[in-house]
Amino acid sequence: MMKKKQFILVVSLLALLSVNVATGQKNAPVFSNFVYVGDDQVYKDNPLEEGEFYSPILQGCFPDPAITRKGDDYFLVCSSFAMFPGVPIFHSKDLINWKSLGGVLDRVSQLDTHDTGISQGVYAPGITYNPYNDTFYMIVTAFSGGLGNIIVKTKDPFKGWGEPKKLNFDGIDPCIFFDEDGKAYIVHNDAPERGTALYNGHRVIKVWEYDLEEDQVIAGTDKVIVNGGVDLSKKPIWIEAPHLYKKDGKYYLMCAEGGTGGWHSEVIFKSDSPKGPFIPAANNPILTQRYFPRERENKVDWAGHADIVETPDGKYYGVFLAVRPNEENRVNTGRETFMLPVDWSGEFPVFVNGLIPMEPKLKMPEGVKNLTGQDGFVPNGNFTFKDDFTAEKLDYRWIGLRGPREEFIKTSQKGLQITPFETNIKQLAPTSTLFLRQMHDNFSYSATMDYTPQAETDLAGIVALQSESFNYVFGITKKGDEYYLLLQKNSRQRRSRETNSEIIGSAKIDIGNPVRLKVSAIGDKYEFSYSTNGTDFEIVGGTVSGDILSTDVAGGFTGCLLGLYATSANDAHPE
Repeated sequence: MMKKKQFILVVSLLALLSVNVATGQKNAPVFSNFVYVGDDQVYKDNPLEEGEFYSPILQGCFPDPAITRKGDDYFLVCSSFAMFPGVPIFHSKDLINWKSLGGVLDRVSQLDTHDTGISQGVYAPGITYNPYNDTFYMIVTAFSGGLGNIIVKTKDPFKGWGEPKKLNFDGIDPCIFFDEDGKAYIVHNDAPERGTALYNGHRVIKVWEYDLEEDQVIAGTDKVIVNGGVDLSKKPIWIEAPHLYKKDGKYYLMCAEGGTGGWHSEVIFKSDSPKGPFIPAANNPILTQRYFPRERENKVDWAGHADIVETPDGKYYGVFLAVRPNEENRVNTGRETFMLPVDWSGEFPVFVNGLIPMEPKLKMPEGVKNLTGQDGFVPNGNFTFKDDFTAEKLDYRWIGLRGPREEFIKTSQKGLQITPFETNIKQLAPTSTLFLRQMHDNFSYSATMDYTPQAETDLAGIVALQSESFNYVFGITKKGDEYYLLLQKNSRQRRSRETNSEIIGSAKIDIGNPVRLKVSAIGDKYEFSYSTNGTDFEIVGGTVSGDILSTDVAGGFTGCLLGLYATSANDAHPE
């Protein structure tokens, strides 16, 4: 008969084991030897010559860029939606070679997206340096936590940003402007006054005076400065993303118009005052790709949502979003950040070659050397990214969704351990998934995983995700005493709130040794495969369509995210 002390010890050990399993400590997968390879034909056909660079400058889902300069330091921010950290920020000395500074909103106290859809969160940031108080301002719309429009500040973007201040106005896409007399203004998109909307997509641009001491708009100073767009009689849609500039004593208002799709464009207005009236340029739009044949080589489309910066030597460059559809005309890499020189020798600025089909490479500014992909600079073109997860600091390219990645990861000499949350990839909640943006139409993404699921509710592997409702899950789980590798397709019919889950492939697997998992794509054709010896790969589920990973099928504003995933709330089971 078991003695009392022995019995208590056994019960305690069982309880501890139960806690470990419940918290995911017992079944945490370890990922190692990660490799991403981008292999797009456009870069093979257009190799860089001396003095050239590729545009987009930020590949993958980096939309809605905004830019500012202090001296010879440039800072660029983009939308991040429910990705975390929020509002990625990059620094450059020459506009060509960029390094990541992480995210402006890198603390949950600044941004809590825990229960938001992937295309909500924060988007359309503006960043402006105020030379009169030596302060940087980042202003953005936050569709989470009831924040609305917020602003954060810093004296030094290399050292982080302060807590957000909620601003007292509605609408989206705010931007702040500092005039030479020390005054400040905010411009943003808003709905027309109640009852005055003339058509679907009718919007206005408003301006407010801004109190720099209180960091708040001044009540009662708001004014509509653009109604509808360039020509209201033509029913222009979605005038948005406004930016104010001053040149030669005149004020210029640049906005996106036409919606962030096939009719997207950039337009410009001029005034003697930041409060208008603003007169549109006769040669609008000053940037668009909407007039060209649907079928064209190396297609760039949807160009707009731009910002302009002046260099120290008086030249101008513009950053903007655009997309590069695949052969099925689907957008899987998302809205990316492009750049063009801007000619402002005349009355209005014009994006150089922004009104003809865009080329994949451009001439660099004089005296600049292309260092992309070297010494920590962001790569572009075709490249390989490897990570063994042994570095002290996780690479900036890895992001979380709806919460910090640090809450579920641990790095060691063995690789990356992910402690699974009790949520799965389809839930509006933080998931224990480490994501990388898809940056090429043709790519492979692979990692070795050491993992032993303890129950049918355990699963770990890789995912390809456009949203919580549109994704592929490729992972190992358990049924009885056996282990299976599954490919689950999650998608939703239009106008339906229910996500349909389907197992489209499975294989019984021996997990005595680590398994290498891979997802690869050639345009719209995706394949999920595995290897138990690191060399010979077997495809599970055949070739599948990337349609559910595209904006035009899944909707929203993001591109495809590729993830290393673990969950203790698995609902994918072999038949």
